[in-house]
Amino acid sequence: MQNLIVRGDPGIRKDAIIEYDGKEQVCFSIQRQGDWHGPEEVQLWCTIGTEDEREAYEKREYVPHWLDVDTIDAAELDVIKARGELSV
Repeated sequence: MQNLIVRGDPGIRKDAIIEYDGKEQVCFSIQRQGDWHGPEEVQLWCTIGTEDEREAYEKREYVPHWLDVDTIDAAELDVIKARGELSV
């Protein structure tokens, strides 16, 4: 599990599936930063991990401040599925 800062908005939302670091990753959460006061383009701060890590994320069995952080431009991100299925 790690944090990924995406510079720009590639159109992903919670539960999106992306290819990052050579493997499929799930976006467990996304916070949108910078709409009001900058930077010039929005940033998406995402907590990503494999599907095997979902239970640890949901039970908060990790320390958010200890996760590795990487950054990527939205144009360089490979989006497999832009958003999760809506449950009614």
